[in-house]
Amino acid sequence: MIPTRYARLGGVMPVLAALAMLVSACGDSSQNMATADSDTLSGTIQIDGSSTAFPVSQAVAEEFRKEQPNVQVNVGVSGTGGGFKRFTVGETDISNASRPIKDSEREAAAANGIEFIEMRIGTDGLSVMVNNANDFVDCLTVEELNAVWKPGSTINNWQDVRAGFPDQRLRLYGPDTDSGTFDYFTEEVNGEAQVSRADYTASADDNVLVQGIAGDRGSLGYFGYAYYQENKESLKVVAVDGGDGCVTPEPSTIEDGSYKPLSRPLFIYVNAESLEKPEVKAFVTFYMDHGYQLTEEEGYVPVERSVYEANKAAAGL
Repeated sequence: MIPTRYARLGGVMPVLAALAMLVSACGDSSQNMATADSDTLSGTIQIDGSSTAFPVSQAVAEEFRKEQPNVQVNVGVSGTGGGFKRFTVGETDISNASRPIKDSEREAAAANGIEFIEMRIGTDGLSVMVNNANDFVDCLTVEELNAVWKPGSTINNWQDVRAGFPDQRLRLYGPDTDSGTFDYFTEEVNGEAQVSRADYTASADDNVLVQGIAGDRGSLGYFGYAYYQENKESLKVVAVDGGDGCVTPEPSTIEDGSYKPLSRPLFIYVNAESLEKPEVKAFVTFYMDHGYQLTEEEGYVPVERSVYEANKAAAGL
């Protein structure tokens, strides 16, 4: 915009035109410089792991690429365990996780010379779902969930879950054995991670589970809270009684821990050597700077902002 004092000179159009062109040229130059600065990074960042943490990392990747369009950020979904299998041999730069890394996975990383930084990004309320048409289940106890999901369980009808429930076929849906969601649920409900009945529809893709539960009147399943939030018009969330009464997962109950025992931490694990790459360093910095907002937008409970700052300090960012 031409300053007002020039417009009041009353006069010479060529001068005004020249000034306008000069201002425009300066503005274009500044804009081009900003664009050039934002385009200086290139390369590819490989991320894999938890389907639960996937929406957050995917959202961060999309926003980051608006600033760094020459950086390709690939975000895969192979489950927390599947992600760590790749991460601990150096195939990926970042691993999404819906549980802390296991000792065996730490040992695998060490054996392959992989050093890493653990970064907490939020909290999830692992959610129990039934079909939206289900009008008899509002709450299940941990004991009832255990009776259904424990190894050797033969419960395949709702009337066997609780007296008074109807004679209706019960079909189960849940994450596969590479999933951190599977690990956490089985540990909290069955008393030991990876211990579960096997006769259920399993998938590493939570969207497959959403479709299965939404299309099956007798269904019961579980997955991360964000996927319920995205599909709450077609699913019914079930409150869980962990010993102190029925509590429904929602941001406040997940954050204060009253939704128990299915509130759980979410992480990313960053390969320390990958952080030496400018594009990875910039991405992780962006993640920590914008993670609070994007974690919340994706339906999870973000950690305190001080935790994101502590993550940056731990990584030397």
